[in-house]
Amino acid sequence: MSCAPEQLRRLALALPGAYEDTHRGKPAFRVAKRIFGMLSAPGGQGFMGLDADRTAVLKLDREDQLNMAAALPGAVQPAETYGHHGWTCVRLAAIEEAELARLVRLAWTHVAPKRLSRTLSA
Repeated sequence: MSCAPEQLRRLALALPGAYEDTHRGKPAFRVAKRIFGMLSAPGGQGFMGLDADRTAVLKLDREDQLNMAAALPGAVQPAETYGHHGWTCVRLAAIEEAELARLVRLAWTHVAPKRLSRTLSA
């Protein structure tokens, strides 16, 4: 029950229109120029003091964020800063790939243009 940054990268880039970029020196995943996820920079500072090499943040709908934090305590929690805007910390070492895939898809759906997000449900 442990995921690696490479798994998040693979899941994120498999979504329609997703691409990797950087934001403030960290790997960022975007769709239509909007960030839906970020990884900590290896060897750098993590998010919320969590291990830099095993942490990610995802942009979730606030309701999804609270539900996932309740369902996956210890793996998912609102970010200290901007958590009220849906930014959610994920401890990759504490989550299974199926759960991570669900979170990444929720994040992508939250920021993707509606026309594009409909391609997944079709």
